[in-house]
Amino acid sequence: MLIKGRVWKYGDNVNTDQIFPGKYTYTITDPVEMAAHAMEDIDPEFAKGVRKGDIVVAGRNFGCGSSREQAVTALKYAGIAAVVAESFARIYYRNLINSGLPAIICPGVSKEVVKGDEIVIDFNEGTIKFKDRVFVFPPLLPKMQEILQAGGLIPYIKAQLKKG
Repeated sequence: MLIKGRVWKYGDNVNTDQIFPGKYTYTITDPVEMAAHAMEDIDPEFAKGVRKGDIVVAGRNFGCGSSREQAVTALKYAGIAAVVAESFARIYYRNLINSGLPAIICPGVSKEVVKGDEIVIDFNEGTIKFKDRVFVFPPLLPKMQEILQAGGLIPYIKAQLKKG
């Protein structure tokens, strides 16, 4: 699987309230409306400028804070194709996978790319390429790859139940 997209770059310790503002947690339930508020507290231009297939690249501990799923839903419905980070908060990482949004741990890449760079993520090779640089990331576990290919945990489980 290949993903080619434009980078939206963020630093370390981006928390779930910055990804999806906590003030909307109990008032917005529509995923499309959630997307309209994605990253607004840290990057007011994100929701206006993001395009389908774009990629978030961040530093360490991306998704720390509360385990609200809206912080994943907002990015997914904004059109983000993958999230690459130096490291993830544990629950946020799993929420990304469960929602069908690839989460890639790739040390070093966030220090090299800048907002607007185009990168190519090759899941078969385990590489992220941009300009003349190549970064290697550990492959996702086979079960996680199956969940992503199914579109998330719920579609994966439904398909497994149909198989019997």
